[in-house]
Amino acid sequence: QVQLVESGGGSVQAGGSLRLSCAASGYIYRDYCMGWLRQAPGKEREGVATIASDGSTNYADSVAGRFTISRDISQDNAKNTLYLQMDSLRPDDTAMYYCAVLFSCSRGATALRYGGQGTQVTVSS
Repeated sequence: QVQLVESGGGSVQAGGSLRLSCAASGYIYRDYCMGWLRQAPGKEREGVATIASDGSTNYADSVAGRFTISRDISQDNAKNTLYLQMDSLRPDDTAMYYCAVLFSCSRGATALRYGGQGTQVTVSS
């Protein structure tokens, strides 16, 4: 059974940075796409960033150039960790951020194979 546990959220002032981490347990096929989603109150879930097994990435237009997604996979595929470095944060980045194993690595993809419980990011002006 796959479990995804996010950490690293918090409160920060506009212009600041945060780094989110996601520890994955259970077997995740190396070819599966992973990514970060977010959802703000009253808004639809949004695909933030995706990373494929070959390291290729896609970003939502709203975060491109400010956020960086990365992924560490152990040689035996037993340890799988996903990161999201968020710089130049803005108040409209405030949301619950979710780590996910996705069906697609397309920009804006939101369809989940598996998802975590989320970590809150709050950016004040």
